[in-house]
Amino acid sequence: MTIPFAKGHGLGNDYLVLRRVDLPFDLSEASIVRICDRNWGIGSDGILMLVPSSRADFGLRIFNPDGSEAEKSGNGLRIFAKWLRDHGYATQDRFTVDTKGGVVECLCHGKNDRVAFVTVEMGRATFRAPEIPMNGPDREVVGVPLQLGDGTAVSATAVSVGNPHCVVFVEHLDTDACKRVGPLIERHPAFPQRTNVQFARAADRHTLDILIWERGAGYTLASGSSSCAAASAAVRNGRCDHGRVTVRMPGGDLVIDVRPDWSLKLEGPVEEVYTGTLSDEFAEAWLTPATP
Repeated sequence: MTIPFAKGHGLGNDYLVLRRVDLPFDLSEASIVRICDRNWGIGSDGILMLVPSSRADFGLRIFNPDGSEAEKSGNGLRIFAKWLRDHGYATQDRFTVDTKGGVVECLCHGKNDRVAFVTVEMGRATFRAPEIPMNGPDREVVGVPLQLGDGTAVSATAVSVGNPHCVVFVEHLDTDACKRVGPLIERHPAFPQRTNVQFARAADRHTLDILIWERGAGYTLASGSSSCAAASAAVRNGRCDHGRVTVRMPGGDLVIDVRPDWSLKLEGPVEEVYTGTLSDEFAEAWLTPATP
């Protein structure tokens, strides 16, 4: 049972890449959790799986380390795009990828015959509650009060960039507060599919600092879709201007082009860490079929 994989990261947000054709069956939630575990498995912030697609050049399924499935990931897409190009699956620098959150276009930029930088057209941001999704009336969720389970409240801007996000603007970024409040917002009953969470502070009209609590993964050093959501929210709330917004995270910086029609382009570096194969011992013990 030879099952190859690659591991890459975008600004410290790391993913494993697998091919569905190499697996004996769909991964179960328990299998995903075990593979992503940093002590008992390979260790990662998620799994990127190459699957067939009739809508794009390549198909992608994205799994969080808790076993749930994500619609879209900006860092994951850059890692996946680099893997496709460097390992010969993509024969051109520009190609399309079909995700649960829509079809996106990737453009690879090389250095020393390897992809070092990827640009991704991430689709459009929307702040409308039903499209996020968020419970309640059909309205734009921009700076609305959100009562939390601990009795406190935040001013929330909810946005979808193909997956759900909730952005909270703060005066000071606090990692401990991100880890404490993030889970309360992620699982808030207002979000039927849970939500990614960003705490944000605009440094100037084109620079945004954020901390991230990622749905299904927890505190995360960097996130492409979170950067897109936070930059869009900053523009929508008048804290940043349309155009190129540099989003600074603990793992590093990404540049998001927020256009007047709310379409988004993400630009950032990517690196492959290693390739390998799952051992027969591990595969036989932990690759169990998903429940129908």
